[in-house]
Amino acid sequence: MSYSQDVLFRPFVDTAGNPSRKNAPTAGELALIRAIRARAARFAPSDLRLGIGDDCALLRVRPGEEMAVTTDLSIAGRHFDLRWHPPEAIGHRTLARGLSDLAAMGARPIAAFLSLGLPEELLRSTRTGSATWVDRYLDGFFSLAHSTCTALAGGDLAQSPTFAADIVLIGGVRRGYAMLRSGARPGHLLYVTGSLGGAAGGLQKLAQSASQKSLGRSLRLPKQLDPLLTAHLLPQPRLAVGQALCRRGLASAAIDISDGLSTDLTHICEESRVAAEIDASALPVQSGATLAQALHGGEDYELLFTAKPTVRIPRAIAGVAITCIGRIVRTRSGRAPITLITPEGRQPLEHRGWEHFT
Repeated sequence: MSYSQDVLFRPFVDTAGNPSRKNAPTAGELALIRAIRARAARFAPSDLRLGIGDDCALLRVRPGEEMAVTTDLSIAGRHFDLRWHPPEAIGHRTLARGLSDLAAMGARPIAAFLSLGLPEELLRSTRTGSATWVDRYLDGFFSLAHSTCTALAGGDLAQSPTFAADIVLIGGVRRGYAMLRSGARPGHLLYVTGSLGGAAGGLQKLAQSASQKSLGRSLRLPKQLDPLLTAHLLPQPRLAVGQALCRRGLASAAIDISDGLSTDLTHICEESRVAAEIDASALPVQSGATLAQALHGGEDYELLFTAKPTVRIPRAIAGVAITCIGRIVRTRSGRAPITLITPEGRQPLEHRGWEHFT
């Protein structure tokens, strides 16, 4: 895709280059622009040569690196519910989605570009002196941005009938060493990081809570979250794990689990032209989640990767547990690409994770 950085931080002008009253932004928009720019300025790594303020950002990658680029679109009513999800969690998740893609390639974050479609009511505070919905959204976004050393380098703003966030992430990865989906071979072992099913279990718990009481946009993150809600509301992209796997040359193929294990493993099988076997008893199912949620739930943002059987994979990397859950095998005509092995026997595993338009 072609991405032009920034109309967000420039004044509105007419065709002659003069300030346009007709298209002039409201005081609320100007205040939001200033607030975003001030927050973004708190972290400006050396990779960001020129950030917010011009028509384009200028980035540099380190010698021997190549650029990794990913984009994700989040839409209210499709990826989250404004009545259920605290704005801080929505901001966190907006960035986590793209960072998880970088992690799967073994890349380090360089810069983010955030474009927001905003209904006007989200810019207004419900109480005098209290933070607006957008203020709280930015709290969640910048909290994760600062903890992962991700600079906000630009973006765009537009008034919209519904909230939408489009994010582009730029990363740097050692040239020729990016982890791809196409490197799995028969005989390679299959691994996952962390635990699975927590995000789907957390969403179910959140939905049940919402059905029992009236929730609104003042919903706040509790100070203490149980593991299921933490997995859903505040997923942690496995950047350190991905970079370690890449740097040490441990993984032969990798993907992040955003759409569900069954669907994302299917992507590896298709790109590598292989099949896979999963041992159900080996799956690290999150406490409180079900096997079905671990297999198909999605949004865990863990890493799924393969490695040669001769490669020693640590039990944990950067404090994150690593579990062997199966192996890669040859494809067989007429058979499903993934087989699930249970105490009852072997059965084909359909990919029933997240998929738009189905």
